[in-house]
Amino acid sequence: MQEDTYWSNIFRKKEKQQLSVYAFLKRTPIFQDLSGKELKAIERILHRRTYRENEVIFSENEHGVGMYIIESGQVTIHLGKEKKVLALLAAGDFFGEMAIILEGLRTATAVAKSPATLLGFFRPDLFSLMETHPKTGNKILYRLAQMIAERLRLSSLENKEIKRKLNQLEAELRTEEEGQ
Repeated sequence: MQEDTYWSNIFRKKEKQQLSVYAFLKRTPIFQDLSGKELKAIERILHRRTYRENEVIFSENEHGVGMYIIESGQVTIHLGKEKKVLALLAAGDFFGEMAIILEGLRTATAVAKSPATLLGFFRPDLFSLMETHPKTGNKILYRLAQMIAERLRLSSLENKEIKRKLNQLEAELRTEEEGQ
């Protein structure tokens, strides 16, 4: 009887672990629209890597080949030598997604703020998936395009607000100079 309990616990732990990755992917916006079978195909091509605190994941001006999904831990995204922080990301967030579509240099640096486990999703794996499962690849690209478009929209709104404030400051300075 003890052996049955022992074996059932082993299998239960394994199922929970697989379910956890599955559930994690299902909550990730890029993969939300995928079926269970499609999610399993994605699981097979993801690359899990653990990073130490303060370890660089990728650097600004490096060639990008893929994106990362944070399974656990925190990651900072920053610019330049002065390390201006653009974002602090946590479990469930993703970053570097432009590299999955566009060949080019990274525009920022990503660093593990704490010990972190990341799932890498790389362009060659996506292209391979698109050859073998074009419908799945198209779903992913469509969701990715939506996410990038939303980030671009928010950046445009932020730029518009910055321009408005700048114009307001310039007008105040002109008024001040005219009053002197």
